[in-house]
Amino acid sequence: MSKSDKVLEQVLSGRSDANLRFEDLRNLLLRLGFEMRTSGSHHVFRMTGVEEKINLQKDGNKAKPYQVKQVRAVILKYRLGD
Repeated sequence: MSKSDKVLEQVLSGRSDANLRFEDLRNLLLRLGFEMRTSGSHHVFRMTGVEEKINLQKDGNKAKPYQVKQVRAVILKYRLGD
């Protein structure tokens, strides 16, 4: 199992939203096909066919828990990573 598969499993499980590294979440979104645009501390991810845009900000070196939940909702809604 690759690292990105483990990160995807971690996001989907919802067990450790407060303990996910920002870089791991960013790399997961890029691997799923999202395009990233950075404006200051905001990392905005868009993908063709996905209405929602995902806006991430670092909390130290971790991703913010509520943003991990938003990513999980988008992954489940659009069945990404299958």
